[in-house]
Amino acid sequence: MSKERTDKAVPRQSEGVRAFKRGLDVLREVNRSGGIRAGDVARALDLPRPTVYRLLETLEELGYIARSASDDRFRVTRRALSLGDGYDPGVVICQAAAPYLAELSKTLVWPVDLSTYENAAMVVQETTHARSPLSIDRGMIGKRLPMLRTSAGRAYLAACPAHERELILNHLRRIDEADDRPFLDEARLDRMIAETQARGYAIRSEGEFNPKTASIAVPIVRNDAVFGCISIIWIRSALGIEEAIASFVDPIRSAAAAIDVGA
Repeated sequence: MSKERTDKAVPRQSEGVRAFKRGLDVLREVNRSGGIRAGDVARALDLPRPTVYRLLETLEELGYIARSASDDRFRVTRRALSLGDGYDPGVVICQAAAPYLAELSKTLVWPVDLSTYENAAMVVQETTHARSPLSIDRGMIGKRLPMLRTSAGRAYLAACPAHERELILNHLRRIDEADDRPFLDEARLDRMIAETQARGYAIRSEGEFNPKTASIAVPIVRNDAVFGCISIIWIRSALGIEEAIASFVDPIRSAAAAIDVGA
């Protein structure tokens, strides 16, 4: 009788181990990808979609992953910090900023981005482009934005410590992109940094990077560290820079100040 109970226990244990392994596989795939949709997880792991949805829901309930409101991608959270090198601090600020970006999108209508610095560029981590009826861009998450020709890059450069700024600029000089060369002129660069620091926000309004749009960006700064930038983008022909400044700067500044970056 005892043997029968042992034999019956084995299948239950095996099923539990299999389910646990699947959960770890799903978490590992989310961690590895940096951001992935449920269907892509199912394809990558060759698992039934209902199984993957159930595992993702469980991991989200436990706080190990979170789903982006803008693109339905799952990303690891702060709680998963100890699980592997795939953890990205950008995910933390992405989660913290998402509700503020959503509110800005409702009140300002034009699309809003959150970007963080990564290897000589600003990378869009969260965006409302997909929800804004005025957006002319899609698929912005993960897009790399040049430092010298976008408001986000300029805001970051102006707000970061001087030694960090010099490291970034030296990196850009070594990369030596043709489009960046005019903006690396010492006098022009010093003027841009000084003006941006004096204003507390950066602007792109002369057709650089994208001739159809203009933008304003505000840095998210805590204890002299820049965690990212919030940018709003609009069509140049629809709105002048002075009107945009009057309408957008204060709400974006308020959002940047309110975001909890855990610092």
